[in-house]
Amino acid sequence: MPVGGDVVPDSETLGASDAVKAYLGDAYDGVARYAEMLRDQGELRGLIGPREVPRIWERHILNSAAIMPYLPASGSVADIGSGAGLPGVVLALMRPDLEVILIEPMERRTTWLAEVVDELGLTNVQVKRGRAEEFHDAFEVDAVTSRAVAALSKLVRLSMPLVRVGGEMVILKGRSVAEEVEPARKVLRKYAAGDPDILEGVTVDGVESTTIVRVRRGK
Repeated sequence: MPVGGDVVPDSETLGASDAVKAYLGDAYDGVARYAEMLRDQGELRGLIGPREVPRIWERHILNSAAIMPYLPASGSVADIGSGAGLPGVVLALMRPDLEVILIEPMERRTTWLAEVVDELGLTNVQVKRGRAEEFHDAFEVDAVTSRAVAALSKLVRLSMPLVRVGGEMVILKGRSVAEEVEPARKVLRKYAAGDPDILEGVTVDGVESTTIVRVRRGK
């Protein structure tokens, strides 16, 4: 497929392509440095599998970036089960106006996240060690995001108590997520949330789109 009239670069060179640089704009340098850190240390530190290393830009960076247009115009976002920092770190780099909280229970991963925050100078990011449910009475945010964490019904239980009334859960899910909506209806009703919007996240031409689920908390 074409990218600005050119052939799509393979996954090894995608991150250096003009299309990606244009898409990320001012955030490009920081995102590229983060991708480099993931490539150099991700497998060694158990953050990504060996097969993912050559596909960091397509499978992880751009996949995470696809959620950006669906986030609130301002305010705070919590990334639960942040792991390597996906999507939270990418979003913090692209949206320095947002306050981003990375929630992760594993110490070795929070150590990594703290190193990333320091290396990239992310003054809009906090790292909190613990499970999402441990923070249910601690704070509320405008949006909660996550990536490959759990089934929708469980994600609603984990995420919605962190979302202020009127805020949203905005998550990255697989293409079969529509099958998870019916089992989640009971817990969605608890928060006066209607049917989730199943959206398409698009980044650059030639890179597979991402499935995003967005649902608003009503009470």
